[in-house]
Amino acid sequence: MLRAGFIGFGRMGITHFSILNTHPSVKIAAVCDRSSTMLNTLKKYTGIRIYSHYPEMINKEALDFVVISTPSDSHTEIIQSAVDNNLHTFTEKPFALTAAEGRETLAHLNNKPLVNQVGYVNRFNEVFMEIKKLLETGVIGEVKNFSSEMYGATVLKDSKASWRGKRKTGGGCMYEFASHCIDLVLYLLGQPNKVTGSIMQSIYSSDVEDLVSSTFIYENGCAGTIMVNWSDETFRKPTNIVTIFGTRGKIIA
Repeated sequence: MLRAGFIGFGRMGITHFSILNTHPSVKIAAVCDRSSTMLNTLKKYTGIRIYSHYPEMINKEALDFVVISTPSDSHTEIIQSAVDNNLHTFTEKPFALTAAEGRETLAHLNNKPLVNQVGYVNRFNEVFMEIKKLLETGVIGEVKNFSSEMYGATVLKDSKASWRGKRKTGGGCMYEFASHCIDLVLYLLGQPNKVTGSIMQSIYSSDVEDLVSSTFIYENGCAGTIMVNWSDETFRKPTNIVTIFGTRGKIIA
């Protein structure tokens, strides 16, 4: 039985909690969050041990892994602390807000027999897994063009009060939405040779972008676009759309 600790218990923390709480090989031992209301509710109805500071939880509890669902700017610090305590980690994306932080944390993980996973869930979506199989078997021939899009109604006003709407804590649409589209392209088509024509625009937000577009170019001549908009109220929930055009066919998902 694996013992889990949760750091951050907002929307995504609750989602992961609900999933793991049904797993026969996982026991949720403790939850850490800054909201006293949330913690008191958990304590009253579940009996799970609660903490308001994650170092205390990590030091006191006999855990096997932690699920990190905190504001993005805190990820690298918490991951490194977990690694120092020999804990496996699952972290909501993004892994880090800067390349330097990411490299530092990866170096911290080097030669450690620990699992570190980031929440790029599309790699485990059966639809996209099937697309990868089709591409690998050459069903649509040589890939010439593609688009990876994501839309949602996440930000419909200037969200200064939310950490997602602040450059230093959330990173904006680039980190919240575009990272999914980019990871999906890397998963399906591999690393591009060049990135060009990147545009970031604000619709409602004053500190971050709400819309991102960019072009990926591959060494073999294949090219495609990334397009994301988290201020599109025509979508009830965040939605990924992928189109891949090949010499013998086309995939739309």
